[in-house]
Amino acid sequence: MTKDNELNVLVVGSGGREHALVKSCLSSSIVKKVIAAPGNGGIAQDCPCFPITAEEIPSLVSLAQSEQIDFVIVGPEVPLSLGLVDELEKHNITAYGPKADGARLEASKTFTKEFLLKNKIPSGAAAAFDQVEPALNYLQTASLPIVIKADGLAAGKGVIIATSLSEAEEAVRSMIETRAFGDSGSQILIEECLFGEEISIHLVVSGRDFVTLPTSQDHKRIGENDTGPNTGGMGAYSPAELVGDNLLRVITETISKPSVEGIADEGIDFRGTLFIGIMVTPTGPKVLEFNTRFGDPETQVILPRLVTDPIKLMHCAATRTLSSITLEIKPEYALCVVLASQGYPNSYPKGETVTIEQNSNSNQFIFHAGTKQAEDGSIQTNRGRVFGVTALASSLEEAARDAYALTEKVSFTSKYLRSDIGAKQLKRTN
Repeated sequence: MTKDNELNVLVVGSGGREHALVKSCLSSSIVKKVIAAPGNGGIAQDCPCFPITAEEIPSLVSLAQSEQIDFVIVGPEVPLSLGLVDELEKHNITAYGPKADGARLEASKTFTKEFLLKNKIPSGAAAAFDQVEPALNYLQTASLPIVIKADGLAAGKGVIIATSLSEAEEAVRSMIETRAFGDSGSQILIEECLFGEEISIHLVVSGRDFVTLPTSQDHKRIGENDTGPNTGGMGAYSPAELVGDNLLRVITETISKPSVEGIADEGIDFRGTLFIGIMVTPTGPKVLEFNTRFGDPETQVILPRLVTDPIKLMHCAATRTLSSITLEIKPEYALCVVLASQGYPNSYPKGETVTIEQNSNSNQFIFHAGTKQAEDGSIQTNRGRVFGVTALASSLEEAARDAYALTEKVSFTSKYLRSDIGAKQLKRTN
């Protein structure tokens, strides 16, 4: 078992998820030192940051060596798919996150669909294409609405739900012909549109062992009442009360367990997060997608709800000792509201100065997602999603009230947020 104040930790990434991970490191009894690469404006206020992007694999390995890092937590999906964990392992550095073979479950939607079918895990019907004409012919026989997915990584934006044939055809052409998502769309998946409510299930996996983290629901669309284009996520809450004990048992038996077993059967030594997007349909839960890292903004509501030290949990998974730890969860609710730049997910301004009022409430968190520290020390906006504002409270209603009150303490010119995070659940409750 890891001793107190033993680990030097490197957190790789620059978003709100990584700021939440850094905060967990700072409050962990087993962490001696934490650094980040590349980090962001808020992370830089909490720990040393190094200007190495998450894609610079050799430089990240060199940083881990020079800083005498014992444990690397990989936040985003791209470095996982590029084999960062593989390279760290070659240098005897422990890391949390799957190697490239496991990361393929997120990096290729076609690979995942084949995996789901092979292991008889419930999901929507689908077909893969890398040429326009066969895809257009397939659309002629498909039911609407239909889902068009770029096969590769597209930062949560490579999914189009087409409600008309012309919209579906345009999505196919934009992905394959004009490469709207770069090489990620050189192959596409055309998938049955599943109806119901989407939930997020996060598993901490270590080979055939796994632990199910608190359930959550994300809000992917940019507009109120789930309208407009998909984003990386505009807010989340936990727990997802839609998932009662019975439904969670069904998910565990029909999705979580067979997924973990199937991955191990493929010869993949998966040690990291398996984040399963699930649609709860009238005929039961079905898999929408796999991600091989923590969700963003789900991380910002899951980690604050853990009594168990999340760093200890991740380290046990990485060192194949996950069975030695018991997961404890707080009864409180957590809700996160994302503050974005007006115009996201399309074009949006950068470089706006941010002001943040001091907040000392230990149940409230302002996670920086897309900020940078200017030369004068001020914080500026740097990406589409700028902050994740989270509150923990005894009810979802209180958590929503506190989170929205906290959003008022953060100001920048183009600030945009949805005012209905958690509203669907609150209506159900009331």
